[in-house]
Amino acid sequence: MYRETLAFMKELRTRLFLSCKRATELIEKRSVVGLTPVERFRLKLHTSMCYACEAYANQSVILRKAMHKWFTEKEKIEKIKLPEPFKKTIIKEIKTLNAILK
Repeated sequence: MYRETLAFMKELRTRLFLSCKRATELIEKRSVVGLTPVERFRLKLHTSMCYACEAYANQSVILRKAMHKWFTEKEKIEKIKLPEPFKKTIIKEIKTLNAILK
């Protein structure tokens, strides 16, 4: 009886719980094509217990929104002109970092 129960629990764990790798795959799939109800349930169950995957899901949403904004407003962003003193400061900082990294 004990072995059957143990085997059942192992099978249940395998069917219900996702690995972090599979959870991240579902997080990305969710934003592209959507998830089945079973996938949604399993992902919700996993992210409710896994802080890292929950953080990944939140970051994925932020990144997707930023990329969407970048590609839809690219012309507006490209028209922004930086003041010359600011450009010189940035170039100086880049050269300093390059010298340190060499």
